[in-house]
Amino acid sequence: MDKVVATALEAVSDVLEGASLAVGGFGLSGVPNVLIQALFERGVSGLGVVSNNCGAMESGLAVLLRAGRIARVTGSYIGANKEFARQYLAGELEVEMIPQGTLAERLRAGGAGIPAFYTPAGVGTQVADGGLPWRYDGSGEVALASPPKEIREFDGTRYVLERGIRTDFALVRAATGDRHGNLVFSKATRNFNPLAAMAGKVTIAEVEELVEPGDIEPDAVHLPGIFIQRVVALTPEQATDKKIERRTVSS
Repeated sequence: MDKVVATALEAVSDVLEGASLAVGGFGLSGVPNVLIQALFERGVSGLGVVSNNCGAMESGLAVLLRAGRIARVTGSYIGANKEFARQYLAGELEVEMIPQGTLAERLRAGGAGIPAFYTPAGVGTQVADGGLPWRYDGSGEVALASPPKEIREFDGTRYVLERGIRTDFALVRAATGDRHGNLVFSKATRNFNPLAAMAGKVTIAEVEELVEPGDIEPDAVHLPGIFIQRVVALTPEQATDKKIERRTVSS
């Protein structure tokens, strides 16, 4: 099945108001910027986003955040995103912060058809006991707090129950992809991309290089095409447009 879609706008044309999205990337690495920009141009709002972080340096998901298009974020890192912090404290944004490894496994579990799992991460903290502020009321008071989670003991160790994550759509970026949706990621860009792709009911991949089926050695495939529904080939300019978050030089 040829899964290639002509444009990014066409690929995200059925993402509706209030949809949930799993988005790959970590900081500036492996972020599906072209698909995110297409969503921005469509004007879709009220989105629920699951991603490690919510953009950096006014790129990635920060484009949607700054425009007020995101209603809820499930993630593990805020970083230096001042607009994220402002919206959260002002009560404009609902935020569920969870341990990074737990986020990764929740995405993987959702994609693997596992509804929930037990982990020791967060036991004895508000992650398990509840009370983390998900939303403020704008005056410094907590309007919505996280609920307590089930705790169970195995072999003398306490574990917290975490739910797998499934989203309406997923947006990812790969270095190479074929027309069947098989993907290869380059080095650190692999990060959350395979996990986000697995979690989406409809997963859209932007690829820096589009090749024909069979051009990728089977053993070299990082994510098989069964998880991908649409592929968008980037232009050379889009493929090479990569920013650096912090540039340091030696004296």
